[in-house]
Amino acid sequence: MSAAPRAASVKILIAGGFGVGKTTMVSSISEVPALHTEEVVTELSTGIDDLSGIEDKKTTTVALDFGRLTIDRNLVLYLFGTPGQDRFWYVWDELARGALGAIVVTDTRRLEHSFAGIDFFERRGLPFTVAVNRFDDSPPYTVQQVRDALDLDPKVPVVPCDARDRASCRAVLMTLVEHLILRTTATAV
Repeated sequence: MSAAPRAASVKILIAGGFGVGKTTMVSSISEVPALHTEEVVTELSTGIDDLSGIEDKKTTTVALDFGRLTIDRNLVLYLFGTPGQDRFWYVWDELARGALGAIVVTDTRRLEHSFAGIDFFERRGLPFTVAVNRFDDSPPYTVQQVRDALDLDPKVPVVPCDARDRASCRAVLMTLVEHLILRTTATAV
């Protein structure tokens, strides 16, 4: 009797600037209770962490967030959320090892915080999708306006999302998976 085939395990990074919704996205989509390494933002981060536009932020990821999502019996996604502050970016190199792709979460209120994450994945040749997280007070930019502002390659998918909403996060992940499949198919031809 042969054993049932094992599901493919895929490592996906959820990355982006400080306070863009990475932890929220991992929590929203994970089928298991998400693991978080959050600490309270204290006065010690004054002058180090840029809280402009997110002054009410009370906690921050200091190492990673972790979640899991089973797409079907043949595919399981392992989600690794990165810390957003510059001082923890050395962790990104470690988390990126073995990743098949990434989602760069953006906040249109602070779009300039997206460039470093996009540059990180472009330099490494790691495929990514941009998730435009909509906050209640976000300017209503179109996907094309965000694409133009970030000067993205036309092949990079850009998807509006609400990191608090499971269905919205699932749509972003499926867009990334489809992007990865298209890239693999294109290089195999």
